[in-house]
Amino acid sequence: MDKLLKNIHDIGIVPVIAIDDASKAVPLAKALTEGGLPAAEITFRTEAAEAAIKAIVREVPEMIVGAGTVLTRDQADRAIAAGAKFIVSPGFNPEIVRYVTDKGVCMMPGTATAGEMEQAMAMGLNTVKFFPAEQNGGVAMLKALAGPYKNLKWMPTGGINTGNLTDYISFPQVLACGGTWMVKKELIESEAWDEISAICKAAVKKMLGFELMHIGINMPDLPEAEKLANTLAAIFDMEQRVAEKGIFVGECMEVMNYMGRGTNGHIAIATYDVDRAIYHLDRKGITFDESSRQTDGKGTKFIYIDGEFGGFPIHLVRK
Repeated sequence: MDKLLKNIHDIGIVPVIAIDDASKAVPLAKALTEGGLPAAEITFRTEAAEAAIKAIVREVPEMIVGAGTVLTRDQADRAIAAGAKFIVSPGFNPEIVRYVTDKGVCMMPGTATAGEMEQAMAMGLNTVKFFPAEQNGGVAMLKALAGPYKNLKWMPTGGINTGNLTDYISFPQVLACGGTWMVKKELIESEAWDEISAICKAAVKKMLGFELMHIGINMPDLPEAEKLANTLAAIFDMEQRVAEKGIFVGECMEVMNYMGRGTNGHIAIATYDVDRAIYHLDRKGITFDESSRQTDGKGTKFIYIDGEFGGFPIHLVRK
């Protein structure tokens, strides 16, 4: 995955914006960035699109800006000249796809059928838009298509909101989700920047889905671990399960059979996508122990945050 697509993946949600007044583009971009979503697809459904892209690229350089609803070569040229880093179309037009990719710009054409996806793949693309997502079968459709198209990534857009976001975002072949719910027209027109930021923060929280997986308690050896596990199980009437490095009591307590990482033990926090979690926590100044990172074909599956918290280091793990 190239750097641009990796960045879009880690951000996770790309607000899709139809803006009528280019003077509102910069404060809107700052509100999105403050809310944790420094990405935007500015659609060419309005005359202000080109000017809005230019303004955001100039004034909010940390934001990844793309152009959406690009239907013609002229629109593609204007979007690219304005500074758009990626081009999105609602449907699959081979002429526009080839025109944009020949210019070396990332192109994500809209697709809804297996045939359109195969045509895109034949043209060298490995990421496409799935639009309109909900009307075309939603994440269930993508999971059905994932069998034959294991190397294809999707950016589903259309009908996605906080109610179904995690259904999409937890599917590994979803690059990111496009959405309009945090940038509704009335919010932009009323310049409700704080409200937009709050909606974005809620979306990021929903997308990451942090939850306690378990707390590990360090013990010096197996006999001591068994003694504590038996005590906890008796107190709380919980089942025990022996694992390689310890004994689970219920689902949220792991009594280690050795003095593992941390003064007292460790805390495991689960998330839908560890790489997205790393990106969003890094924006808050959180650092990570790279030596602890474990990966697989889907990306990072495990990593420790630097330091201890009350004698417990914290690691992230994929759900």
